[in-house]
Amino acid sequence: MNFRDTEQEAAFRKEVRAFLEKEMPGGFGKASGPAAKQDDAVRRGVDRFGVSKEWTKKLAAKGWTAPAWPKEYGGAGMTVMEQFIFNEEMATARAPRTGGIGTGFAGPTVITYGTDEQKSELLPGIVSGEDIWCQGFSEPESGSDLASLKTSAVRDGDDYVINGQKIWTTGAQFAKRMILLARTDPDAPKHKGISYFLLDMKSPGVDVRPLVNMAGTQGFSEVFFEDVRVPAKDLLGEENRGWYVATTTLDFERSSIGTSIAQQNQLEDLIVYVKDRSDGSLNPTVKLELAERSIEAETARLLSYRVITLQNRGQVPNHEASAVKLYASELNQRVATTALKCVGLYGQLDRNSEEPESAAHRYAPSRGRFMRSYLNAVSSTIAGGTSEINRGVMATRGLGLPRG
Repeated sequence: MNFRDTEQEAAFRKEVRAFLEKEMPGGFGKASGPAAKQDDAVRRGVDRFGVSKEWTKKLAAKGWTAPAWPKEYGGAGMTVMEQFIFNEEMATARAPRTGGIGTGFAGPTVITYGTDEQKSELLPGIVSGEDIWCQGFSEPESGSDLASLKTSAVRDGDDYVINGQKIWTTGAQFAKRMILLARTDPDAPKHKGISYFLLDMKSPGVDVRPLVNMAGTQGFSEVFFEDVRVPAKDLLGEENRGWYVATTTLDFERSSIGTSIAQQNQLEDLIVYVKDRSDGSLNPTVKLELAERSIEAETARLLSYRVITLQNRGQVPNHEASAVKLYASELNQRVATTALKCVGLYGQLDRNSEEPESAAHRYAPSRGRFMRSYLNAVSSTIAGGTSEINRGVMATRGLGLPRG
């Protein structure tokens, strides 16, 4: 692993930093308090899934909403390493994230499997930031065992008729389109009877019901389909081959560099908070725990570097990506637990910037950010592949152990 940028990569890193310093919108980046401005921006719902049209337009003008996409599709045609550098610098600067599932998963899959008509219809809206996408994979009884999904798609003339339910669908209440897996052959083996659709969320029969999580936010939804008609032209790839298209979707953006940098940023904020409220001396136990979390966050970053190194060599990370995901998600919970231990009973307080002045409003540490991070961290070891599933991948594909 070479930690040094090439001359070209160093020049690009410098360009990204200069752009962020000049163009990043107010309310983001490092603040005078522990991520105070950014935290308030998130609490106000400052474009949770794209931040601002103005910011997105600035990125799009440079091809940076989808940096690794080919230039003919509105991207910048970056190398794997340039894409990684861009993601790393964006995360380090705490810049607002754009694109989400559209640029990260849906767009690259359409580029790989889509027809010319699908590409010309769908990709411009993703690159411009106008079209938000969501992912219709998980179901109430099909999470880790995704191939057991039951949502059905029956061919009827020029359409497919969809019936079923999806859950834990991030951003569904805002989305224009969904990448949707549905069963088109109920008699085939479960991996071989699934098809991949590009669903218009405004189609009659689509019912989106936002879910409130433990932290009191509506980050995801459950989605119901009742006789929803999807034109056959919106089938991506071949009928009954959707599982293999979906595995391509899940292969994109696997380094998780943004996660490890975010953990380092959270620890930096916590350390600032603890120092500001100490009398110059810190409890040795607190110092030790903060040191351990900081070392672990650096380890997570190095695991991300391992994945991107493999990708840069033209290899496809497999168990290595599972190791990153497993380590980062469990570390996320440890960091959140350490934060609440450091702030004590005040960590139970939240602050909603729209509420009138109150005791909670005045005393909630970091505007309640540590408390919300703790509540949000509960799902870290479930979402995106459970810890058990990732350990199984590492055992069988990494260590060569037999399947249980």
